[in-house]
Amino acid sequence: TLMRGADVAHAGRLAGRISGDSTVAYAWAFANAVEVALGVMPPRRATALRAVMAELERIANHLGDIGAICNDAAFAIMLAHCAVLREQVLRAAKLAFGHRLMMDRITPGGVACDLTEAGAAEISACLDEIARVLPTLMQMYDSTASLQDRTVSTGKVSQALVAQFAAGGFVGRASGRNFDARRSTPYAPYDALAFDIPVLEEGDVDARLRIRAAEIEQSTGILRQLLKDLPSGDVTINLPKPPRTCEGVGYVEGFRGDIFVWLRLDADGRIARAHLRDPSWFQWPLLEAAIEGNIVADFPLCNKSFNCSYSGHDL
Repeated sequence: TLMRGADVAHAGRLAGRISGDSTVAYAWAFANAVEVALGVMPPRRATALRAVMAELERIANHLGDIGAICNDAAFAIMLAHCAVLREQVLRAAKLAFGHRLMMDRITPGGVACDLTEAGAAEISACLDEIARVLPTLMQMYDSTASLQDRTVSTGKVSQALVAQFAAGGFVGRASGRNFDARRSTPYAPYDALAFDIPVLEEGDVDARLRIRAAEIEQSTGILRQLLKDLPSGDVTINLPKPPRTCEGVGYVEGFRGDIFVWLRLDADGRIARAHLRDPSWFQWPLLEAAIEGNIVADFPLCNKSFNCSYSGHDL
């Protein structure tokens, strides 16, 4: 309702605030939908920078979730260490793109700011620190029997249910559903990058945590590839006025899973209709299955291992 009648710049700001922890992914999906509707392509450098932001967002959220899951099992030291790493990612994002969450950095037609050499160096240093510390943290996780007792076999979701609900993200991939929009429906620049999609079949809290850790490792590899071969050139284009009413869709893999945006522009280039779908739509119903048969004290573990978006689901 708020988007109806808005210009694409204002509507893009609204899209980036639907679920604040996924502001990059939502803004990217919305920008893609506008660009498809208008039949334009953003500059190659802008596309690469969008992916840099998206992977930083993915890493920051996964680090926060890993620490929070362990904290709900009374293992606060993991929360502390993960919080330090997450803070370093947010500070790198601030230096590189001018905002800790990179809100309003992706706009229809490109990106709102370029990446300097200093910003790229800050991101690279952050990646080095994650590569140094994360394996030690996961070793600590693996070697703590009391923690494993809380996460392994807790909050199981069957592969059949995940397939039935088409759940994406770490919820789906922890239960054997090998789907990731970056690979399954490839879009630039991911179609030219080398990376793996981690998949497990156990479907429990432990599996959802391990998928996050594995995705952090893959995201660091993606970022190193992007920073090594950033295209040169402009970072935005001027959008044309549509000759008539037109429609477009955008599809982006956020940290929770696939985000979908459909919109219709009127002849004045304003939003006539829009629909934005959060991955939590297909994940929240599975939480009920995950908590079945578990003790009350394990509900926070199950809930945090899903970490669905409240605001994204309430659209």
